[in-house]
Amino acid sequence: MFVNKMPRYEILSEDAVATLDSGWRRLITEIGVEFMDQRALDLFAQAGQKVEDNTVFLDPDFVLEQVAKAPREFDIQARNPEHSVHIGGDSMAFGAVYGPPFVREGEVRRDATMADFRNFTKLAQSFDALDSAGGVICEPNDTPLDSRHLDMIYALQTLTDKIYMGNVVSGTNAADTVKMTEILFGSRESIEQTPATISLINCNSPLRWDDRMLEAQFEYSAANQPVVLTPFLLMGAMSPVTIPAALVQQITEALSGIALSQLIRPGAPVVFGSFLSNINMQSGSPTFGTPESGIGLLCTGQIARHFGLPFRTGGGLTSSQVADAQAGYEALMTMLPTFLAGANWVMHSAGWLEGGLVAGYEKFIVDAEILQMLQHEFTPLEIDEASMAFDAHQEVGHGGHFLGAMHTMERFRTCFYRPFLSSSDNYERWMRNGSADTNARAGAIWKQRLEDYEQPPLDDAVRAELEEYVVRRRAELGD
Repeated sequence: MFVNKMPRYEILSEDAVATLDSGWRRLITEIGVEFMDQRALDLFAQAGQKVEDNTVFLDPDFVLEQVAKAPREFDIQARNPEHSVHIGGDSMAFGAVYGPPFVREGEVRRDATMADFRNFTKLAQSFDALDSAGGVICEPNDTPLDSRHLDMIYALQTLTDKIYMGNVVSGTNAADTVKMTEILFGSRESIEQTPATISLINCNSPLRWDDRMLEAQFEYSAANQPVVLTPFLLMGAMSPVTIPAALVQQITEALSGIALSQLIRPGAPVVFGSFLSNINMQSGSPTFGTPESGIGLLCTGQIARHFGLPFRTGGGLTSSQVADAQAGYEALMTMLPTFLAGANWVMHSAGWLEGGLVAGYEKFIVDAEILQMLQHEFTPLEIDEASMAFDAHQEVGHGGHFLGAMHTMERFRTCFYRPFLSSSDNYERWMRNGSADTNARAGAIWKQRLEDYEQPPLDDAVRAELEEYVVRRRAELGD
């Protein structure tokens, strides 16, 4: 995984942080937050918080007491220990796109299938820059709705040996994820001691945690599996149009969800989540890769550090329908501030298209290139006597060139990042090689990656137990 040693880019003054602090305190006290689950309401009431119907009016100091119980950093184990990750501090972990019901393969946009899900899982396994295939990489519409989560978790467990995300559609799906994770790692005790999955709990913004998300949160937090408490904010729709107002709402929602996890199980690992962008005020459509989302992203990192929490934000987001220039520059507009802010858990790092409706094969490759380049760019520069190359100047002298210098010959294989997607051919050579543009090259790369894919080994007894569980649970769920 990548460790970001670069300085953090912080844009909020002390006065600004203080103003935001007073804002969320007022919002959480006077407006409150809805929790659509009686167990959550009971926990807050038992803790002395004011509860009216489904709304909880929280004491800010109580919230901060709960937040202080959450670990600042924690580990997530992968079945291949080399792929285990650390969440928090300078560590950055990257997962693929999450949630699209459609896929794009070249010129074709269609419903996602289980075959697509497996393909994207294999692609994620093939790129070292990705720490996880994610969770719902795409929604496999050709499998039964009530049991498809079993097939997805099984694919993530067997086609990769990296960490994976749990299913959060319902408490039942979350419980199945936990049970399958117990099977993969040997016991409940093993995964409670070191978490083995991470799950996204989205707030139904503004200011409501719905029943399905809360059911899943109860399952995961009780099992000591980390949850990413994420407000879903599109400014102008799910929050006011100003960035400060969105930030105040984001703090209120995230901290209230984090407080609940600590009531469920004190010390349960959590991540301060952020999904913050805006809508097009002419059409009402969501927009991504915007300057406003970049500003909000940088602010979120500073805010999460203020509360001593690991945080999630960023990704290769775009509104573009295809993997074109817009997709590239909007993805970079989101991913660059992700690195500048030092986000700890980064979803949607590869494959996001069309505002998250589409998982794109070619876009997956474009994003992987962007991610690898940024990881290279954010690796601290080592400056020592050898790197200053005085001996090369002695050898070449005035007016020469360094192509054949000994200093160059010793380093030419590793001195620069070598892109796997970009082309630097001259025009004539590019034409002779078929004049392939970025999309065409990306298409060839993902197909070759799938041809070269090798499934990581897994103990036959564990595989058989997982298969038996999937078959049994599918029958019990009526599929």
